[in-house]
Amino acid sequence: MDFARAAWRILVAIKDGLALLLLLIFFLALFALLSAGPNPAKVRNGALVIELAGVVSEQPSAIDPLEAIMSNAAPVGEYRQRDIIRALDIAIADDRIQAVVFDLDRFLGGGQASLSAIGERIDAVKKAGKPVYSFATAYSDDGYHLAAHASEIWMDPMGGVMFAGPGGSRSYYKGLLDRLGVTAHIYRVGTYKSAVEPFLRTDQSAESKEALQAVYDEIWGRYKADIIAARPAAQIKELIADPASAAEAARGDFAALAVEKKLVDKLGDRIAFGKFLAGKIGTDAGETIGGFAATPMEALLAAHTPDDDGDAIAVVTVAGEIVDGKAGPGVAAGDTVSGLIYGALENDDLKAMVLRVDSPGGSVLASEKIRLALQEVKQRKLPLVVSMANVAASGGYWISTPADKIFAEPETITGSIGIFGIIPSAEKALGKIGVTADGVKTTPLSGEPDVMGGIDPQFHRIAQSAIEKGYRDFLGRVAAARNKTPEQVDAIAQGRIWAGGTARQIGLVDGYGGIETALAEAAKLAKLEDGQWHAKYVEPESDFLAMLFANPGAAKAKAQPPLDLFARSAMQQQMMVQGMLADISGLTQAKGAQIWCLECGAMSGRWNAAQHRENGGYFSAMLKLWTGSER
Repeated sequence: MDFARAAWRILVAIKDGLALLLLLIFFLALFALLSAGPNPAKVRNGALVIELAGVVSEQPSAIDPLEAIMSNAAPVGEYRQRDIIRALDIAIADDRIQAVVFDLDRFLGGGQASLSAIGERIDAVKKAGKPVYSFATAYSDDGYHLAAHASEIWMDPMGGVMFAGPGGSRSYYKGLLDRLGVTAHIYRVGTYKSAVEPFLRTDQSAESKEALQAVYDEIWGRYKADIIAARPAAQIKELIADPASAAEAARGDFAALAVEKKLVDKLGDRIAFGKFLAGKIGTDAGETIGGFAATPMEALLAAHTPDDDGDAIAVVTVAGEIVDGKAGPGVAAGDTVSGLIYGALENDDLKAMVLRVDSPGGSVLASEKIRLALQEVKQRKLPLVVSMANVAASGGYWISTPADKIFAEPETITGSIGIFGIIPSAEKALGKIGVTADGVKTTPLSGEPDVMGGIDPQFHRIAQSAIEKGYRDFLGRVAAARNKTPEQVDAIAQGRIWAGGTARQIGLVDGYGGIETALAEAAKLAKLEDGQWHAKYVEPESDFLAMLFANPGAAKAKAQPPLDLFARSAMQQQMMVQGMLADISGLTQAKGAQIWCLECGAMSGRWNAAQHRENGGYFSAMLKLWTGSER
């Protein structure tokens, strides 16, 4: 009895200790959230500082608190495109803002359509008579895309500028699967539906190369044109055509080379840059060395609430992979997004809806659930306009079909009208270690798909038949939406991706423009005049802990160091490895038929953050495997 009482006291003490610890963590988290939140009082005379320590995205993803705690690195920041644009618009009108500063030291990129839209707003700020300054240790493609629009570009003397352009190699797993004895059973329709090629081949098909080359050429051409238009003096041709010779001629001094080629205006470290700004707009309150009068973007946004006058035009965002079930921001879960659409329809003031799409697709069932919800919008006689961001392909196009009008940017990646399914089986691998399978069937489909003993041929025929039916459905929906015959759609479908410029020519989209163009069109269709409406963004809510870790101020304790050219190259290698792990995960976790453009993710910086968050640390990874939790 004495032992039992002692054990009970120990258990009670552990329970009380854990309860106190959880309470302490809760209140510390609450304090951190409140203290790190945007403070309108921080707006002061000086410069608006837009620090992009991460990626630009359409809808920042909810951060898994477990991954954030267990990770060996800070969560990758995500910055909403429309927040950056709204901050720049406010800077034009707010007399307290004398200049705009872009801190791109830890910028990891974004989709080309997003960066072009931000670049246009930077030009508007300059046109309003307010200078824009950019600073980074080094610039790569995406960072320079923004910096080129600045009035003056600064760079650390230890840095440089390097243009890589879209493209590169990807991994193919057919040889590995054969060695392991794993068979990837692929069911697909679409000559260009290359999402499954890594599991079918050891190299890229000619059809896939043709489609990707055409898209790369188009968006890379627009990138170079944008740089030259924003900064005519920049001599980028030699650095793109023969970067090694240019580097050798400069004897490896990339900073001097950037100045010589007029890619940057001044060299100086962060302190020198700060002193320069302090001389232009004043020092910070503490008069620190290199400090200047600054207003954080979050504070400026908090000080200017969005207009809500007039009737509402709902904006529903579909960002990230389309998956079944429910999920938080940054993942387009079918139940969640359709629920947001149905919920918006309950607003009596709703006059129209804009669907903002930045997704490479995913689950057919989830895509159809979202499409049916949008059909309800149409049945209510409300105008429905689709605004495509960086990527609106495959499932992203499926959900766009109910729209009255579809707008895309010239850099948007769309199309990929095709469908596939994957079921791996391991009978060969098991045979190598002496494991066999046998049993009794009552029908040809008993126990199918049998991933241990081998899949029955009749199941293969049924699965392929279902995929072909899904493709016919896809063609039919697009044909009805675009006033074409299924045969006409099939000629431009077959899983092929298109850049926005070509997509307009072949009738997949109606016109060029961003979210503002789509909103204006929705207002026009709803017969609303300027000043009679406002955009009401309808988005899923994040839980408390996710909000805490998503807050830009909360992650600064783990802030990453500046990225020079070599650090950026190393990060690209890390992302390649993480991409391989994501491919394998896709093989084992894909559920049901998929309308997914796998190659599109590489063309949109939106997925960089998701890839980085996969690296949640060893303990986090093991815990996920143990609990069976998924992304």
